[in-house]
Formats: sequence, C-alpha cells, structure tokens
Amino acid sequence: MSKQQIKQLIENKIFEDGMVGTGVEGVKLFRVTDSIRCAPAVYEPTVIAILNGAKEAILDGQRYVYDSNQYMCCSMSMPVEAGTPTASPENPLIGVYISLDTKVMTELTIEMETAPGAIRKPNSGPLPQGFALAQWDDSFSEALLRLLQLTDTPEDTSVLGNGRLRELYYAVLKGDAGDSARRAFGVGNEIARSIEYLSTRLDEAVTIEEMASKAGMSRAVYHRKFKQATTLSPIQFVKSMKLNSAAMKIAGGMNVNVAAMEVGYTSSSQFSREFKRLYGESPKQWSHLKQLAS
Repeated sequence: MSKQQIKQLIENKIFEDGMVGTGVEGVKLFRVTDSIRCAPAVYEPTVIAILNGAKEAILDGQRYVYDSNQYMCCSMSMPVEAGTPTASPENPLIGVYISLDTKVMTELTIEMETAPGAIRKPNSGPLPQGFALAQWDDSFSEALLRLLQLTDTPEDTSVLGNGRLRELYYAVLKGDAGDSARRAFGVGNEIARSIEYLSTRLDEAVTIEEMASKAGMSRAVYHRKFKQATTLSPIQFVKSMKLNSAAMKIAGGMNVNVAAMEVGYTSSSQFSREFKRLYGESPKQWSHLKQLAS
C-alpha cells in the first residue's frame, strides 16, 4: 500500500517531464516520457526509487534494469551508461532521486557498527560493488512515504525533513544494499575515499601509485580491492570517469576541445582516439548525433 501512496503523491506533484525539488535538500521527484537510449553518465552517491516504468544502467558491459521492485543504491561515484528505453507518454518513468549525504551516511554507519549487539563484518572480507540493486522492503517504503508526506507542508518539511531523510538512510543501510553502503561509508572505506578524491580531480594527473599510497595499500592490493568495489581496474575507472564526464559536457553544448581539457586531456587527438574506442564514434560525430536527437 505504501508504494501506491508514494506513486500517487508524486503524480499529484509533477505533471510534466523533468525534475522538481521537494523542499528536503537532495530529494527530488522526476518524470520522463521520452525513450532515451543509454548514454554516458556519472552516478554520484545516490538512491533512485522507481514507482512506474523502468530505468537502465550499464556498468562495465553489465546491464542492470530496475523498476518498482528494486531501488538502485550507488554508494560511490561510478561511470555508467544510463537511459530510459521503455519510457513513453502512455507509460512514463516516475520516481524519486535521493542524494546520499556523505557526512550523515558515515555518522549513521559508524553508529550502527558501534551499537550494542552489532555484528561487524571483518574489513578484510570481499568488497561489495559500489552499485547495488535492493528489493523494496517495508522499512524502505514506509520511510520514503513518511519523507514525501512532509512536502505538502513547508513548516513540517523544514522542521522534520532532515530527520525523515536520516530515517530513510537508515532503512537503506539495513536493507539489501546495506553491505555495499556500509562498506563505502563506514570504517575501512579507503576505496570509497580514494574514488571521491579521484572524482574531484579529473583534470589532474593522479597516479594509481599515489592513490594506493593514500589508501595505505600496495599497488597490487589496491588494484584488487578497487576492482572488487567497482568491477573496473583503477586505470579503466579513471578513463571512464574522464570520458563520461566529457561526453556529458559535450551533450550540454560544450566545445569538444574545451570538454577534453576540463577532464585533463592535453592532447585532442588522444582524447578523440580514446573517446571513439569507448563509444564507437568520434566526439564530433557523437556531438552531431546528440544535436540531431535534441
């Protein structure tokens, strides 16, 4: 019943394609009626809950489709291809975008790990991927409903919004995506921290040795744990993040050479070569196709 109530709440608030705020920072509602094939994107730490339709993401060649049966939890910045191939005016994609606040998620995770009776998993165990799909459970549904019910009253939103959002974060941490999220935000989250560091320095020449050293690991151990968390090697990850970010800038109208420089490429020919190898089209061809599609 909670899920149907959430869907009704969203449908009562958003009537056209786009994304609208709720009054709670980082929580937005969205609606899409255009069928959009998967294109380069960067997922930031986010939960996306779909109430109608389906969304698709591709990570390292693996295709993930999530709908009202599963919500998506991305606990660290990830280079993906994302789209809405099944959206239409008759069957719109409707959902909620929830940004994960690193500070609050870390506080909650540490509280859970140190709570009386908590069972901590050893940090030496396998790292779950930073991208996870989780079954909707009652705790998640009820927390999301309680959060969105606030948005009809600005005073309630202002006073209770952060508390309700914290409740939703807690439901995520206790749900199917909890292992992934707790490992990213809790004690021993060196890989997630290094990814956050990399993601804010795409225009700099950050070496893998430097990242391994910051994480207190040898290059070999860092490489293994990084791939466990992201499915990509550190070198593949950095390249994908740079190219995806550049592709998004180009799609937004930025000049190809400027986009290349903003993600750290000093050679336009190298950028074009690596872009075409990843996407099958040169940056200018890709930009032209995007303009035709818009």
